[in-house]
Amino acid sequence: MRLRSIILALVLCIICVAARAQPIQGIYIGGGAGLRAPFPTKTTSLTPGLFGDDFDIREALGYDGQVSVGYALGDGWRFEVEGTYGRSNIFGVVGTPFPATASGSIQNWGLMTNALFDMDVGSPYIYPYLGLGVGYQSTHLNGFVLSQTNRPFSYSASGDDGGFAAQVIGGASFPIPNMPGLSITLDYRIIDIFGGAKFSGVSSFGAGAPPLAGETKFHNQFNQAVMLGVRYAFNTPPPPAVTAANQAASPASSTPPHTQTYQVSFDPNKATLTDRDLAIVKDAAAASTQNQATRIEVTGHTDTPGNAPPNQALPERRAKAVAAALVRDGVAKDEITVQARGNTNLAVPTGPGVEELKNRRVEIVLQ
Repeated sequence: MRLRSIILALVLCIICVAARAQPIQGIYIGGGAGLRAPFPTKTTSLTPGLFGDDFDIREALGYDGQVSVGYALGDGWRFEVEGTYGRSNIFGVVGTPFPATASGSIQNWGLMTNALFDMDVGSPYIYPYLGLGVGYQSTHLNGFVLSQTNRPFSYSASGDDGGFAAQVIGGASFPIPNMPGLSITLDYRIIDIFGGAKFSGVSSFGAGAPPLAGETKFHNQFNQAVMLGVRYAFNTPPPPAVTAANQAASPASSTPPHTQTYQVSFDPNKATLTDRDLAIVKDAAAASTQNQATRIEVTGHTDTPGNAPPNQALPERRAKAVAAALVRDGVAKDEITVQARGNTNLAVPTGPGVEELKNRRVEIVLQ
């Protein structure tokens, strides 16, 4: 019930922020490690009359790690496959019908599939994300020993078992300046392993009594972890060129004096803005305020592949995406003029059917 409530709240949060998606695009890899803080594990002895009905195993702080490979759609959503490992040591037991101590360790290996949603909060330096995951987790009980205090009775068990698992994830990525595609990540996650796990063990009563074989069942294992990691997105373009002209124009120049020009480049057939693009737009918005620009021209261009109608529509979408980002960064909408020139004004002259990054651009001119 507790995990279901968290999942419902997470889904509602994703719906509420869907309009603020911040995309990365294409294949990415990631990894992280950090602290694990397990909740008490509810445990039952399957040997009648041995321990009572239920007792709790207490675990100390442990560690978790994960590696992942994923694909981002470019609209905020991304999907990944994640391998996980975690370990914590057992330090006590509560709820047995007699005073007892416990020791041993619990290890988990798993394979999870996650769906995550990245958000734009108006800063190029931090991008929060929320996610849900499902998969399989294997539990290894190693060297578990439960001993009755000041009595000869003890119970030892070990083994492997596993089952279906689900997790919720909340965190943020922090792009590293001048290193396109590389980000630091910090996230908090809660995972629940459903269905329980059974382990075989042997009881010893001392004083020459024969040992008694039995089983112990672990019910839901509920762990939480905080992990610091890195992520690299392969499809992030290098920083596009930014030019500024604050000098008087020469007689041959077609650019009016006291103008500033910023340029944002795009992937083929795409109109989405990368982290680097948003940083450039943010700089342009700040410059427009600082220099009291009264007119801002946003012009979309494209390269030569494709037919004329798609090429005209694509640069228009690119220009509108940049204009919307300028408005989010504080520029008045009525100060912006949006236009599209297709492939009629190439920065690098090419023949038809030639892809060229410098031609797939939007120019922001401040006057």
